[in-house]
Amino acid sequence: MLSGVLKNALVAVRSSATAEDLPNASFAGQQETYLNVAGEANVILKIKEAWASLFNARAIFYRHEQHFDHFKIGIAIPVQKMVESDQSGVMFTIDPVTNDKSKIVIEAIYGLGELIVQGAATPDHYEVDKKELKITNKIVAHQAVMLKKSGKENKQVRLDKSKGTKQKISDSQIKTLAELGKKLEHHYYFPQDSEWAIEGGKVYIVQTRPITTMHAQKKDGKVPVEDFSKKTVLVSGAPASPGIASGPVRVLKSAKEIGKILPGEVLVAPQTNPDFVPAMKKASAIVTDKGGRTSHAAIVSRELGIPAVVGTENATQKLQTGLVVTVNGDKGEIYKGGSTTPVSHGAISSLPHIKTATRVYVNLAEPEFAEKVAQKQVDGVGLLRAEFMMAGIGTHPKKLIKDHKKQIFVSKLAEQIGVFAKAFSPRPVVYRTSDFKTNEYRQLIGGRDFEPEEPNPMLGFRGAYRYIHDPSVFELELDAVKIVRNKMGYKNLWMMIPFVRTVKELMEVKKIIAANGLYRSPLFKLWMMVEIPSNVILLEEFIKVGIDGVSIGSNDLTMLLLGTDRDNSEVAAEFDERNEAVEWALQKVITTCHKHAITSSICGQAPSQYPDLVEKLVTWGVTSVSVSPDAVDTTRKTIADVEKHLLHK
Repeated sequence: MLSGVLKNALVAVRSSATAEDLPNASFAGQQETYLNVAGEANVILKIKEAWASLFNARAIFYRHEQHFDHFKIGIAIPVQKMVESDQSGVMFTIDPVTNDKSKIVIEAIYGLGELIVQGAATPDHYEVDKKELKITNKIVAHQAVMLKKSGKENKQVRLDKSKGTKQKISDSQIKTLAELGKKLEHHYYFPQDSEWAIEGGKVYIVQTRPITTMHAQKKDGKVPVEDFSKKTVLVSGAPASPGIASGPVRVLKSAKEIGKILPGEVLVAPQTNPDFVPAMKKASAIVTDKGGRTSHAAIVSRELGIPAVVGTENATQKLQTGLVVTVNGDKGEIYKGGSTTPVSHGAISSLPHIKTATRVYVNLAEPEFAEKVAQKQVDGVGLLRAEFMMAGIGTHPKKLIKDHKKQIFVSKLAEQIGVFAKAFSPRPVVYRTSDFKTNEYRQLIGGRDFEPEEPNPMLGFRGAYRYIHDPSVFELELDAVKIVRNKMGYKNLWMMIPFVRTVKELMEVKKIIAANGLYRSPLFKLWMMVEIPSNVILLEEFIKVGIDGVSIGSNDLTMLLLGTDRDNSEVAAEFDERNEAVEWALQKVITTCHKHAITSSICGQAPSQYPDLVEKLVTWGVTSVSVSPDAVDTTRKTIADVEKHLLHK
């Protein structure tokens, strides 16, 4: 079908495994892809080799780290007509480093795209304003070699300097790609990470997937920031993953040397590939000679939450093993010596113990961080998100129910929740039951068979309404909670219900909970999220139904109060939790809870970002604040200062 009667078409044999590209994991490149394959026999051979790559060493390690069942993973092998790329590259429909949704980021090289994904070539970097489709930034890199078909093989061919230093694609092609990026994002309702190729002037999109490395960047105005202008810059490159970290250098020339790295060292390498992942998980930061912001090193660093600088050209020559350096992933600079700036990626607190009347909880999602974060000065988990754990299971729970495998879902979810409950025991862990929107649920394996397409998923089939009208998945969550509390014995596990639109919905959800053998008691608290204006207006009526506390989800509440979508770049500037209307709602909720002697907490992004808002929350009488791990110490210090001031009034 792909070729004529008398000749074999050249094809690409690509891999797509079900353990890749989940909402919280991608680690692209685990399985093999083969380019310029000709002939039926060769296609069959490469398909078999792609299947076999599902069980190569790095893929097995990846699944072990992600807690995936090795024998529940599937793989698809698409065979596509080969695009003999004159230029190729990657496109993100947000800035992958800063999460700026107003930008489209495009990176480009000459030849086939393998070199850009591997980080073996440093690409041109273009930034486009998403609304106006105007090119706002161009960084043209020198490319020494390109990958192209030579005979029957793909070979690296040297480029002469004049060609290698030119802009790789024209301004009009940049704008054409940006237009396609906007269409892809609109079609999938989610920011996209796409691979593209140009042959004979024609643009092809060869792959697209949701961006899996979107993490909110936190900035706290009260944290003292070091003056890096006084430090000696040893090497510079492209900022690829934000944050600041210090440590001794460990130069690794290839993946064969990964056993040499020690925890906390700065990994310096020519480039990285999936074979480097075990070493990357130990590193405090990553620095590479080659690669762009969409290279393997950049993507994995953002997923691991560690600073990274890529495309330095000479880091492996300039930085010697053992030298102590500071990596600034925000600026793309590596300095001589250590840093006095607090590390922004989950370092264990070294502050003296500070007691506060207002409890400081932490927002968490991933089991692998539970034990480390539990060592911080935290009073418990104020928001344990179900969605990340369910995404880790990978398959839509209704598909597992249909396949008579619901116990797999229950046992895996219970196992992951148990990790948090154990790490923080006897401190409370407040588990927020699932609040997937339909477009997010559709990303899971089998999700498209069970989820409707909605024009506005945020205001659609979600939260308590979903539990009432289709309780099957909610009941699996309740089974998992019972296993953790009753079989594992962790009575510190509490529960919180999200997105409750009406008082009647709360009553109906409570009936389902009771029918499944879970009852409120001094050892089992039931909280409700306050994230809809009706929750604020009718809070006393919700409290009468019977809840032990509320947690304010400031993200959704702010959007719904101000009528603005923070994910829409055209109106996101209006999103501000410090708006007078939002602050009025926060104060009303806290004072109402105080009146009825129930817990009031807040778990949105606001308290992690705005110390001035934390001061107001404490003054109004909030009983707890739940923040991201990196904001725990500064939040507790802010609360202590406010409480001290109130006592001396």
